[in-house]
Amino acid sequence: MQKKILIVEDDLEICNLLKEFLEESGYAVKVASSGIEGMKEIRNSTFDLVILDLMLPFKSGDEILREMRTFLATPVIVVSAKDTVHTKVDLLRLGADDYVTKPFDLNELLARIESNLRRCCSSGSLEKSVLTYKDIELNIEQKKVTVSGSTIVLTSKEYEILLLLLKHPQKVFSKANLFESVWNEEYFSEDNTLNVHISKLRSKLKAANLNEEYIETIWGMGYKLI
Repeated sequence: MQKKILIVEDDLEICNLLKEFLEESGYAVKVASSGIEGMKEIRNSTFDLVILDLMLPFKSGDEILREMRTFLATPVIVVSAKDTVHTKVDLLRLGADDYVTKPFDLNELLARIESNLRRCCSSGSLEKSVLTYKDIELNIEQKKVTVSGSTIVLTSKEYEILLLLLKHPQKVFSKANLFESVWNEEYFSEDNTLNVHISKLRSKLKAANLNEEYIETIWGMGYKLI
């Protein structure tokens, strides 16, 4: 699946340059030009990595980092003109995974992105190769799902929806968030594709255990694990 990166940066020239460069390098990129917009994206969408400026309007980068570390472990690379050792140490202690000083070389930033994603994915595969919830077991390496010990056969999209839910068991996913994370396409409210896949996924889980419920609809918001 294509890796998704969020750029939180108020300098439009830097934003556009980074977005174009990273998309050419094979990433899906979303941009936010203010701290409030960036925090909204972090709360409502799923990203593999965040590139975060410090000097942002309405909400600073360190405020965003402090807040997101209360509920999310997504890798964060801070990109800032502040180059003092004190600033770097403070940000790393606050939860930043890396720090790049402006002006920066695009290829160096790309190497740091690849390194952080590798480290994150490697760590996740070692620690959580099997995700569990109630009597569901999802083996990431084998792409195998069992319910009460019985294997259930899922389509690739059903599997990716379930994987996303199991990775974030406390999170409420909006329909747009789920659709764009799984299909990598823009979501349109009149499109019934996601509803159909959720319904089929629920049916398959229910068939494996009639006495259990797994996916809850939060009306007006989206879906989460029960």
